[in-house]
Amino acid sequence: MTGPDPAVAATRSAVRAALTGVPPGAGVLVACSGGADSLALAAAAAFEARREAWRIASVTVDHAWHPDSAEIAARAAAQCAALGLEPASVVPLVTSGAGGGPEAQAREGRYAAIDRVANEAGAAVILLGHTMDDQAETVLLGLLRGSGARSLAGMPATRGRYRRPFLSLPRHATVRACAALDLTPWADPANDDPAFARVRARTVLAQLAEGLGGSVAEALARTADQLRDDADLLESLAGELLDRARTRSDDREVVLDAELLAGAPKALRTRALLFAVREAALVPAAVGSRHVDAVDALVSAWKGQGPAALPGRVSARRIGARIVIGRAPR
Repeated sequence: MTGPDPAVAATRSAVRAALTGVPPGAGVLVACSGGADSLALAAAAAFEARREAWRIASVTVDHAWHPDSAEIAARAAAQCAALGLEPASVVPLVTSGAGGGPEAQAREGRYAAIDRVANEAGAAVILLGHTMDDQAETVLLGLLRGSGARSLAGMPATRGRYRRPFLSLPRHATVRACAALDLTPWADPANDDPAFARVRARTVLAQLAEGLGGSVAEALARTADQLRDDADLLESLAGELLDRARTRSDDREVVLDAELLAGAPKALRTRALLFAVREAALVPAAVGSRHVDAVDALVSAWKGQGPAALPGRVSARRIGARIVIGRAPR
C-alpha cells in the first residue's frame, strides 16, 4: 500500500505540527483565497481535522479587484466545502481608507474580515497559507526598506491565534500537493504584475537563485528565524527600558526621562523611542526610522534644537531633562 504523494504528506505534517496542543472539538478556520498555497492548506487541515475531531471551516475574502472575483471566490469556497470545511464562507473586503497604500489597506481589510468570521465561528486558531517563498519575499522587501531587524524577521509562524504552517515549505510543494489531490487552484494574474513590489521581489529572488545557485528562499527564511529571536529579545528589553524612562503618559502625550534614555545602549534606546512615538502617533504605521532618529537626536545629541516633527501633527520636543511626545502645540 502506497502512501500519499510526498508533497501532500509534507503539507499534512506541517499542519499537524502547527496545531499541536489544539484540543479536540476546537474550531479551526482556514483562510483560503483559492490559490495553490491556501487550497493545499485547506486540504491538509481537513485531513488532520478528521483525525483530531476539530471543527474546521474556511473563509474566502472577495477583494473585488478582478471582474470575475465573485465567481473566483465562490469556486474557492466550493472546493473548501467539498473537502469538508463547513461553513465555507465568502465575505467582502472592507477597507477603512486610513493610512498606507492600496496593498496595506487591503491587507488590513482582509485580516479584519477574517477576524470577524473567526469570532462568529468561535475559532480558536486561524490558518494562513504563507510559504517559505512568501517569507523570503518579505525579508527581501524589509531589507530594501532598511527597516531594521524586526522587518527582516519576516512573518512569525504563530501570532495570537494566527498560525502559518507552511513557512518551512517551498511554494512548489503546494502546487504539487494540489495536483496530486486533483484540486484546481486559481492563478491570480496579480502574482505576475510587476506593479506590485512583492512580484518584483519574487522576480529578483528567482534571478538570484539562478545566478548564485542553492536555495536563496531557504537561506532568507532561515535568516528571518534567527533575526526574529534577536528582535524578540531586544524588543522585550526595550519595553522594560521604556517603562523605566516613562514619567507620565495620557491620551495627549508621552513624557520620558531623557537622561535615563541617554545612558542606555542605542539598540535599546531607539526601540524604546519607536514604541513611544507609535504610542503617541495617530497613525502608528506611518512612523519610520527617520522619525525615530530625529527623536533620538533630542536624547543623545541635544544642542538646543527645536521639536522633531512626527506623523499626524505629532511632535517630540525636549524640555530640560524630559522628552515630550504628543500633539504639536498650535
